Amino acid sequence: MRSARLGLHSLRREWRAGELRVLALALVVAVAAITSVGFFTDRVRVGLERQAGELLAADLRVVGSAPPPEAWAAEGRRRGLAASSYVRFPSVVLAGERAQLVSAKAVAAGYPLRGELRSAATPFAAEEGGGAPAPGTVWAEARLFPLLGIAPGDSVKLGRATLRVARVLTYEPDRGGGFSELAPRLLFNAADLEATALIRPGSRVRYALLAAGEVQAVAGFRRWLKERLGPGMRIEGVRDARPELKSALERAERFLGLAAMVSVILAGVAVALAARRHAERHLDGAAVMRCLGAGQRQVLAIYLWQMVWLGLAACALGAAVGYGAQEGLVRLLGSLVPAGASGALPAPSPWPLLSALVTGMAALLGFALPPLLPLRRVPPARVLRRDLGPAPAGAWWVYGGAVTVLAVLMAWQAGEARLAVLVIGGVAVTLALLVAAAWLLVRALRPLRARVGVSWRWGLANIGRRAGGSVIQVAAFGLGIMALLLLGIVRVDLLEGWRASLPERAPNQFLINIQPDEVAGVARFIHDGGGPQPDFRPMIRGRLVRVNERAVGPDDYQNPRAQRLVAREFNLSWSAALYPGNRIAAGRWWSQGDSPGQFSVESGLAETLGIALGDRLRFRIAGREVEGRVTSLRDLEWGSFQVNFFVAAPPGLLEEYPATYITAFHLPPERRGLLAELVKRYPSVTVIDVEALMAQVRSIIERVSSALEYVFLFTLAAGLTVLYAAIQATSDERMRESALLRTLGADRRRLWGGMVAEFATLGLLAGTVAALAATAVGYGVSLSVFDLPYRPDPLLWLAGPLGGLVGVGAAGLLGVRRVVERPPLATLRR
Repeated sequence: MRSARLGLHSLRREWRAGELRVLALALVVAVAAITSVGFFTDRVRVGLERQAGELLAADLRVVGSAPPPEAWAAEGRRRGLAASSYVRFPSVVLAGERAQLVSAKAVAAGYPLRGELRSAATPFAAEEGGGAPAPGTVWAEARLFPLLGIAPGDSVKLGRATLRVARVLTYEPDRGGGFSELAPRLLFNAADLEATALIRPGSRVRYALLAAGEVQAVAGFRRWLKERLGPGMRIEGVRDARPELKSALERAERFLGLAAMVSVILAGVAVALAARRHAERHLDGAAVMRCLGAGQRQVLAIYLWQMVWLGLAACALGAAVGYGAQEGLVRLLGSLVPAGASGALPAPSPWPLLSALVTGMAALLGFALPPLLPLRRVPPARVLRRDLGPAPAGAWWVYGGAVTVLAVLMAWQAGEARLAVLVIGGVAVTLALLVAAAWLLVRALRPLRARVGVSWRWGLANIGRRAGGSVIQVAAFGLGIMALLLLGIVRVDLLEGWRASLPERAPNQFLINIQPDEVAGVARFIHDGGGPQPDFRPMIRGRLVRVNERAVGPDDYQNPRAQRLVAREFNLSWSAALYPGNRIAAGRWWSQGDSPGQFSVESGLAETLGIALGDRLRFRIAGREVEGRVTSLRDLEWGSFQVNFFVAAPPGLLEEYPATYITAFHLPPERRGLLAELVKRYPSVTVIDVEALMAQVRSIIERVSSALEYVFLFTLAAGLTVLYAAIQATSDERMRESALLRTLGADRRRLWGGMVAEFATLGLLAGTVAALAATAVGYGVSLSVFDLPYRPDPLLWLAGPLGGLVGVGAAGLLGVRRVVERPPLATLRR
């Protein structure tokens, strides 16, 4: 405790003298950057989850073949959640002499909990948002009107109930564009469900309980439900609902995680530089304490406690600044949650604060402790002989521990192991390249100094004379520039690649249930109506019954998704060519002349079901069985909205089985009337509109782009702190050199010229290596983590060297202005 008090006392004294302000500033900015990025990205992540929850109509959904107990909804409300429900079942609706199979859905009060229903007064008229069917009425999809020959206002019979068709149903948040429900939708109020008398034992009914609210409450409710689920029940979140939304959300989190990781890197660099300078300035103080009788352990304890007190204060201040910065940012941005949700970003969780405080203290103690360790061995004779210093301490284990802790925290920030490994590995390789390049520069400048003017000769000589300091500065400048390039330019390239994966004219309409004899007519109708020439693909329904010699069923798997997959039929297809947007992950695609007994399986499905290359799969199709060997695994780009199949076969294996055809194409909004005519001419064709789902994915992309633009400002502040700390690291030595040169007759112009030469050279080297490293890391991240094509922007190779030359040069001159302007006498008297 005595050492703690002495450390606090010395901290107050040195703070008044300005000794610790650089270190404190570096730590405050570092923690503020991490906190603001952490809080903001956490709020944006939760907001994006909530926005994507509109595709589920809730944050959480429990579905099953039996009605969930009333106590479950009551428990959700007790936890502060909103709750609703619906019942969905196939049935036949009657209008006069006509009958049509529909997917009927009875919704309770409050539905939907996320998003909103949209409807129109007449088919394909302008849609309106809000509301729900009132008791005694139904809303019907537009394609149901020509099938039944009805108009809004007419009555239909559903079971024993007669209901009036009030409006045209145009959008359900949780419909999602899936192919599992092919019949037209009929939406009505749950109050009329009993009157229909359609729910009886043995009926094909799906019950759903919906819940929405704060993230922690939803997570707790989910854990509570897991322990009480009955047979045939499952819990779904937004990631379980649609693979397109899952892919978009995962990419959004990776982008935001990349931003957070860059801030952690800059934090460690800035603190390490400032801590090194602080330790070097306390050699004399340690010698005085040794002269006054302090032991080695006490000297180290005093300085260590000084760092602890400084760290606690700076981390608290940095956390407060970071929280205020992200609050101001949220107010400037407004709501990132679209209309229909809560209208504001949700409150952040405490985890980013904990991460920032742990990161700040780990960076401070991990990078400040190695320079402090030699202070205990400072000989007392240094009071008289300034050339005496401590023996070097073998403190690499401390650095290693600090780097390990920061690497773990970076992985936590990233939320993706591959992303963390790539960025941390990229930083390590970049650091090695920078150190090697700096040493080569030191050696290469020796013969060059004789061929330049006086100012440049002195500036280049400074680099060689302070070889160790020059290497550290190049490494710091290079890491800072690399981080800024990675988040500044490479980020733009990755986002552009993400946008390009979902072009403006991506397919937004799917046509399924097209009979073979209707393919030519449907194609001609679409083309003549101003649409594109569609590409039709065969589709066959088949159930997986055997993998190798093992029969498979839902009971053979513990994974709920695997149970659902093997319990239903797959959509199978055949093709000679690899589908667009598909990439072979393992094995090879078939070629002409190969045996037709082959299958290509989507890699995610193969992982879920435990299918490997070489396995033999058997499907039951129309009462017959067909078998083939898995010869390739494919990665699919679900976000492209192209027609994709989990399992594909070569021509010759499936053609003899009954098939329908599917196609996808882009239809502009002004041509929507074409769909009504298509349904009238081809009643069996089912139209699935996925424009709303595409709009959600595009919205996520744009919102992540906006978030990263502002997150970059915090990272830029951290990068500037790195530059400042790197320049200040050698300011004491520069001040003494400047005083001596001024005393010997050098004017300020020559001193400024030498500084320009030194910092411009260091910046040019650091910027060039940083551009190379940012390109390599960006390439690896885009392919391995984001699964996006990457074409480096030529601006990167201009911004790196030029930014280093001009940026570091200008920052260096501003940082050493006090060195040049200080009177020589004031320095020499110290």
